[in-house]
Amino acid sequence: MVRADAPGKIILFGEHAVVYGQPAIAAPLHAVRATAVAEPALPVSGLTVHAPDIDRTLRLEALDGGPDEPLHNALVFPIQVALRYLGLPIPDLRMTVRSTIPIASGLGSGAALATALVRALCAALGHSLTNDELNPLIFRVEQRHHGTPSGIDNTVIVYEQPVYFVSGTGPQPFTIARPFTLLVADTGHGSFTHETVGDVRRLHEAAPAQVAAIFAEIGGIARQARALIEAGEFTPLGPLMDSNHDLLRQLTVSSDTLDRLCAAARAAGAWGAKLSGGGRGGNIIALVDDERAGPVAEALRAAGAVNVIQTVVRAPEQALPCSPSR
Repeated sequence: MVRADAPGKIILFGEHAVVYGQPAIAAPLHAVRATAVAEPALPVSGLTVHAPDIDRTLRLEALDGGPDEPLHNALVFPIQVALRYLGLPIPDLRMTVRSTIPIASGLGSGAALATALVRALCAALGHSLTNDELNPLIFRVEQRHHGTPSGIDNTVIVYEQPVYFVSGTGPQPFTIARPFTLLVADTGHGSFTHETVGDVRRLHEAAPAQVAAIFAEIGGIARQARALIEAGEFTPLGPLMDSNHDLLRQLTVSSDTLDRLCAAARAAGAWGAKLSGGGRGGNIIALVDDERAGPVAEALRAAGAVNVIQTVVRAPEQALPCSPSR
């Protein structure tokens, strides 16, 4: 029996604009994870994927094809992609998957689940994939989920480190001079990234010059944020987060709930707050001083957050597990 897992992710700056060539900054979220276990099955029994969280079991029938529906795309398609890449037939395996990452919340649940599945599958079959080999496979799964993804989810989750990301250029690790603390507050409302990405695309097609200018502003914010993080200057990051959120509102991907949580975080002492991910639902992130983390978390719950996670963004060699905020 072999086991593999993968973290969630949070986007700090640059969502949506990253699809159009602007930079984005993202980090792994270790407080929530997807886990896959692979164990031998009886000869000639084929491969099954069991998801006890939702009480479903799917069978891998072929290396190609299958229904284009969310459960198949999440549980079966990653295995098909990996087996085709390895040039292997369907093995006799029973795979079990679990995840604590909320679905449709902008925390990378699809990419994390695919990463855990493929890592467990390869380990069970005696094959070792480098992250450079694994990343494009998970990107193919992301394309199946989201249509035109930026590539940032799979990159952060596969490499498990903060990255500065520009589509088409590969991940760029960067210096995090000092750890900083974020609260991740869940609205409790799901949102499908492919829908918000599609809406932003249509907005861009309808008003290309106006929307391109918004993308450029978001990209400029991401560049400023990188410089501040590398310098260890975090207080000025707050206003940049607020500005980034306002620009995302102009792209129509915020919501009353997201706006209310951001306002509650700021009023309780957060340095800044913004939505994270596709928008319309999912999560906001708030930048806080450690001493204000508790009061801001309480204010977020009072404003309607169904869950609040406290996480510390660190350089990879500093990386430590995160924990739910109490």
